[in-house]
Amino acid sequence: MSAYGHEMEREFSAQSLLTTGGSEMGSQYTTEAGIYMSSFAATVLISGLVTLGISIMSLLVALTVMLNSCENKNSGVVEIYRNGQSYDYCRTFAHHAEMNGLGSDVFPPICEDINKQYINDGLYTRDLKIAVAIAEEFFSTVRSEMDGLDLVLMDADDLLSVSETLVNEDILHESNRDSDYLRHLFTMKLYIKLRSLRWKLILFSRKPEKQRNATVEELVSMGCNGWSSLIMRMDNEMQVDYEEFLSRQRNMLQREGFRIKGIISSQMDALRGSYLGDRVFKIPNPIFRYSDEKSNSDE
Repeated sequence: MSAYGHEMEREFSAQSLLTTGGSEMGSQYTTEAGIYMSSFAATVLISGLVTLGISIMSLLVALTVMLNSCENKNSGVVEIYRNGQSYDYCRTFAHHAEMNGLGSDVFPPICEDINKQYINDGLYTRDLKIAVAIAEEFFSTVRSEMDGLDLVLMDADDLLSVSETLVNEDILHESNRDSDYLRHLFTMKLYIKLRSLRWKLILFSRKPEKQRNATVEELVSMGCNGWSSLIMRMDNEMQVDYEEFLSRQRNMLQREGFRIKGIISSQMDALRGSYLGDRVFKIPNPIFRYSDEKSNSDE
């Protein structure tokens, strides 16, 4: 090989080495630049990811607790409306039974559970509040004449629906008697409101006249003071239908010049018949009450 040929070979070999070396160094630099991270930066990144994970888990736990709380609070209402057809049927049947004086023995078994839900889940309390508010609004806006002849008839048996001991202890038992207690509380609230508005109150009871003294003492012990008179039945009137009996009493009051501005009761026998006056106000009942009340009043 000539001297010129050797010289060209050496130059070619040198260029090849430079090219290969440069290529390897460039690849190494690119690779290192893509994955290189200091230990401090890696610690910061990992800490951030852990903190983010903890925050997300805490948020999920809080949301779960809130959802469970809301579900428990409204479980009764939700359950009733899940069984909306049964609830509507039992409420409609209850109105039918009350209008016709039927006993609880005619109700289908499912209505017993619906009745318990209606009371325990606060729906009965809601209905009592609404009924009392309507009556309070009426008697707050209607003015009584100064001659003292305007009056309100009120069912004393609703005020006496619970024992004095239960009222004084202010205890709700886990039974159907809760409804009696609630009815007493809201009727008493309405009674106090009417007294504050200076309405003339005449009470009526299905109890016999021979129990007058005990009934008056019980009313006074309950805090029912200031009423004008108490209508009760004589022994020979106990067999008279109470709707007819009370109609006669209202007729007598009107003949004496009194003006009946309202009648308040939870029982239909007091809200039907003749001489009802200006307005009647129905205190709500739970589903299974009518027969027990009716049988007690006939004793």
